[in-house]
Amino acid sequence: MMSDTNRKPKPRPAPESLPYWQTAREHRLALPKCEACQQFWFPPSRTCPHCLSTRFSFETVSGKGKIYSFVTFHRVYRPAFEHDVPYVVALVELDEGPRLLTNILGVAYDQVTCDMRVEVVFDDFDSEISIPKFRPA
Repeated sequence: MMSDTNRKPKPRPAPESLPYWQTAREHRLALPKCEACQQFWFPPSRTCPHCLSTRFSFETVSGKGKIYSFVTFHRVYRPAFEHDVPYVVALVELDEGPRLLTNILGVAYDQVTCDMRVEVVFDDFDSEISIPKFRPA
């Protein structure tokens, strides 16, 4: 049996983020949008961080944006990631405004730059979870 350090951790959705993960499973990126101020935000929460309204719904967004900041991991901190090193973890600013912490795929780590245009892709972790990640647009 594999030890826990040999498996990548599976996301465990909180109740307020369930719609995010359900739409990701359908390969759609949906974020909470406030009915009062019309702002999107991430991560999902029970109230709008812009105006504190509790009236919102999850709306599909474009999945397009740019890299705001990033770091490249060259060291193996967990055995399950050994075959991924080096890999890029980035803060992607969506065209709709919110920023998501994610991985950048489909480009050499040394070619990643701030302001690089990217688009969402989905990594099917298993039959229940798909993880939004990004690649160059």
